[in-house]
Amino acid sequence: MNAEISTPAAELTQRLSATPRGARLARRLVAHQLDTWGYPHDSDLNCTAQQLTAELAANAVTHGRVPGRDFEVRVLLLAPDRTLRIEVSDARGDRPLRFLRDADAEGGRGLVVVSLLARAWGVTQRDVGKTVWAELALQGVSGAAVSRPGAGPGAAWARSRARRSSGTSPSSSNSTPARPAP
Repeated sequence: MNAEISTPAAELTQRLSATPRGARLARRLVAHQLDTWGYPHDSDLNCTAQQLTAELAANAVTHGRVPGRDFEVRVLLLAPDRTLRIEVSDARGDRPLRFLRDADAEGGRGLVVVSLLARAWGVTQRDVGKTVWAELALQGVSGAAVSRPGAGPGAAWARSRARRSSGTSPSSSNSTPARPAP
């Protein structure tokens, strides 16, 4: 038996349309599934997994889209390794991954965010297309424990992104910081 192969304790696989709506649904689906597995919507793990899913799904829809083909999101709880693995597969394998090259560019930061939030990430080529995956550690994370809202490695970035999209600045808001909808 190969020591590198882990059997998932829990798994979710779903195909979605390669549209912005499909990317949003992927994030919401992952958030709901993690909540079902005992990692509440406002926990650090759930918030970070939502951000990773959003970035990977947006990349699949934007850069990996092939007309008439869906993309697939897969979430695995790997119990022996205490790891959450998020995989997003698309039908386009001919485009290499690209990182930010121009600091003034509007896009190109998605994989930088993934590399900062994930414990490990990579790309697996398939017969048709590719799978981009990211892993989060479950060490010190309890499925029954509820973390305080607004905490976690992805939360501050998500709040600043939400403020930018709503047109408010941190100093102009007297309300609770904006959080992405689960």
